[in-house]
Amino acid sequence: MSVVLAFEDVAFTYTGRPALAGVSFSIASGERVALVGRNGAGKSTLLRLVTGLRHPTSGVVRVGDWDTAGRRPDELARRVGSLFQHADQQLFARTVADDVAFGPRVTGVAAPEISARVERALASLGLTEVAGEHPYDLPPPWRKLAALAGALALEPVLLVLDEPTAGLDRRARDRVATALATRAGNGTALLVVTHDLGFAAETLDRALVLERGRLAWDAPIAELLADAARLEGLGLAAPPLARLSHALMLPGQPVREREVARALAERCRT
Repeated sequence: MSVVLAFEDVAFTYTGRPALAGVSFSIASGERVALVGRNGAGKSTLLRLVTGLRHPTSGVVRVGDWDTAGRRPDELARRVGSLFQHADQQLFARTVADDVAFGPRVTGVAAPEISARVERALASLGLTEVAGEHPYDLPPPWRKLAALAGALALEPVLLVLDEPTAGLDRRARDRVATALATRAGNGTALLVVTHDLGFAAETLDRALVLERGRLAWDAPIAELLADAARLEGLGLAAPPLARLSHALMLPGQPVREREVARALAERCRT
């Protein structure tokens, strides 16, 4: 698998205040990675470096073979699709469809392909029926889905998402999980900031933990969810299925619903 994103000893400072220091990691195509940590740990800063909204004070950030220090955000949008934590900041067109089409249009995608991408993105999130609506006529959870559809329509090599399930009900969360799993299966890398560890357990595979601007953990997400002390130190709690798996000492300590159910069924048979 090719490396889609690489941080090489990256530091960033806001007017003398360190936000990131010595951060190094890489993400390959198709990898599904959670970025977690307490508020102020540097997660949002890290995402801004990926999208080109900021550039490192020192070190190198690469998206594929591009050094982001030499790229504007609109250039990086050819490779990086992003969702802001406050999705309303990304919506401005008169219809949902026009909003979703904006990214592909400004990155030079041909008109017939734009239409196909918009159709695919809207369908994947259950938004086809509201394609002609003004985004701000939709309830906030649907606006978040519309903003995510715009990132999906770029069909990038990397999706960078900030709290994609915040405010969503179970049905909408499932739509997001399915859409992201499909994209990852087709080779798109995912970097997802989230406090929704139930969603992370079902959808993502690897965890990067930031503490005070430094990378303190890089391991399979199941290992993070099994470490109650570390989670508590981050102000997080393991999701119910992970706690059940740990309490019953299920083999392998699975954290995903299907795997936990399989382990429980096996336990009942024996």
